[in-house]
Amino acid sequence: MPRYKLTIEYDGGPFVGWQRQDNGLSVQQAIEEAVEAFCQERAVVHCAGRTDAGVHALGQVAHIEIAKEAPPDKVRDALNFHLRPHPIAILQAEVAAPDFHARFSATGRSYFYRILLRRAPAALERGHVWHLPFPLDAGAMHAAAQELVGHHDFTSFRSTACQAPSPMKTLDELSVSRAGEEIHVTAKARSFLHNQVRIMVGTLKLVGEGKWSARDVAKALAAADRTQGGPTAPPDGLYLTEVRY
Repeated sequence: MPRYKLTIEYDGGPFVGWQRQDNGLSVQQAIEEAVEAFCQERAVVHCAGRTDAGVHALGQVAHIEIAKEAPPDKVRDALNFHLRPHPIAILQAEVAAPDFHARFSATGRSYFYRILLRRAPAALERGHVWHLPFPLDAGAMHAAAQELVGHHDFTSFRSTACQAPSPMKTLDELSVSRAGEEIHVTAKARSFLHNQVRIMVGTLKLVGEGKWSARDVAKALAAADRTQGGPTAPPDGLYLTEVRY
């Protein structure tokens, strides 16, 4: 049975998240329904990272197995046809090895977070940035972010509902830069805990405001206690940008 690797872009705003749920339409459900409309088969779409409600993707990766054999470009175009009018696009479909798994074969994931800094609210970018009507010190945020790079217990930076068996993760990169009216945060690791990126961004926002220092971030990390970490940033500004294999 052919296995296809899918690279996917989507706006997470209209969905309850990636994973199928009873409380509304998910990205997974929309794609599985498109697969069924294409080949009259019920297939499970396995992804590299289950994004939360409101989180976007520029390079999500998933795989499906279907009995119908078709050229990858036809699979891509057919799924895109049946996905309309949902804000989901299959950017690429490829024939994958039988043992390829979108989640378990991944060696790295990259996330990108956008913070818009201006007095006026976001109009065109509403739902795609975290709007803050006051300045942040990007340099201080970047310096403090380096306290989190490396192999650590990230209990202070994961959701209390996180189901990962261990809070230990290796953060390969956490960088903060200024781009015009925006601050951009880039995070790279093999994998992340639930809400880890959003909590790190929420914590760094406190640093940008001058309320926390790099030392405070280090203390929060060492505490291994969620109540000692910063707030969880909203999902709007978060994008899954790349999955590496």
